[in-house]
Amino acid sequence: MAAMAHGTGRLAGKVAIVTGGTSGMGEATVERYVAEGARVMIAGRREDAGNAIVERLGANAAFTRTDVTREAEVERLVAATVERWGRVDILFNNAGAGHPYRLVEEFDADEFLADVWTLVGSCFLTVKYVGPIMKRQGTGSIINNGSTAGVITDGSSANYSACKAGMIQVTKVWATELISHGVRVNCISPGAITTPIFWGGAGTQTAEENRARMERLDRWWVENRPQNRPGQPDDIAHAAVFLGSDESSHVSGHNLMVDVGATVTRGAFDELRAMQAERSRSIADD
Repeated sequence: MAAMAHGTGRLAGKVAIVTGGTSGMGEATVERYVAEGARVMIAGRREDAGNAIVERLGANAAFTRTDVTREAEVERLVAATVERWGRVDILFNNAGAGHPYRLVEEFDADEFLADVWTLVGSCFLTVKYVGPIMKRQGTGSIINNGSTAGVITDGSSANYSACKAGMIQVTKVWATELISHGVRVNCISPGAITTPIFWGGAGTQTAEENRARMERLDRWWVENRPQNRPGQPDDIAHAAVFLGSDESSHVSGHNLMVDVGATVTRGAFDELRAMQAERSRSIADD
């Protein structure tokens, strides 16, 4: 993706931090932010991937290796961003991970705590250090990554669903706390988006295998979901551009669903029509 010259674009002059920025939705958002004129600090654990993105995107991108569950590393990430560019205008709390579905009797306390720290605790840490900067600036946009799993039962694990539901509610609390300081807080809840999180993350497979798995997952979405195409990381990136830009200056406390209607229906349209017809027959039967 060609980078737009700094000083032009929908995010011109803004400085952003994107956690989990080395693959999937995070990487797509980094690319889109730079293309829209922002300067972006990429946070992630895979140095090779982060440095490759910086090399591709140029001077308006930088990388700081960060485990977002470790407070000292988050503090260093934010300090490095301010040292380099002097401010933070956008924070996209995108870092995430998941574990296989476990039945209630298979509950694992260590796994639960790891999920809570990665999906929820990390956001508390980033906002702890970015929030005061934005308050002093009198402006800023914090974007949390939710999920349809936080709104409906979409097949995700109980741990993941609980964490995402929590982040949707935390978004509302922080929006209430920070709006008087000119800081907006919103959430993006993706639906079925093709990313490596479905098989443990991009770092668990070779690039070739990741591409093959994404192609297979794309085919599965088309065959099993009522949508005209699979969801792509760019779909989330476009939403993150809107919420990070001045176009959304009157939007805070909102959970933006990017799910092609998955959360407003109980199933595919044909299935709903069949259910409705069966219900009508049941009512009419003597």
